[in-house]
Amino acid sequence: MNDLEPAAAVEEALRGNGISVESVSLDDPVSLTYLTAFPDVEPDHGEVGRAVTAFLDLAQDDEFDPRTVEATVLRSEGDVQATWTLEADWIRAYTDYSLDDEELSERVLDSLYEGGDA
Repeated sequence: MNDLEPAAAVEEALRGNGISVESVSLDDPVSLTYLTAFPDVEPDHGEVGRAVTAFLDLAQDDEFDPRTVEATVLRSEGDVQATWTLEADWIRAYTDYSLDDEELSERVLDSLYEGGDA
């Protein structure tokens, strides 16, 4: 990608996909918190997909070592809209073409927990 620190590179990729990053930590698991552009009752699946795509693109470009991502979606500071998970195994399976877009999307959406802290 570039000369950015790994966390800054991930944040840049997320922002490039329209994700308003509040915080990102590349521990294992990766912790992502972002402010939704769609503060409705239900999380916007397209926005979740764009965040997932950022991690997949980085992994496919060998700029992100697949780790589980635990994401928290905020409507506003302290108001959790949802949480979702992208498992490291799913990232690896996707990048080696043993998991397709549809199945990956289903798995991420199945992990979606709406409202309050998970």
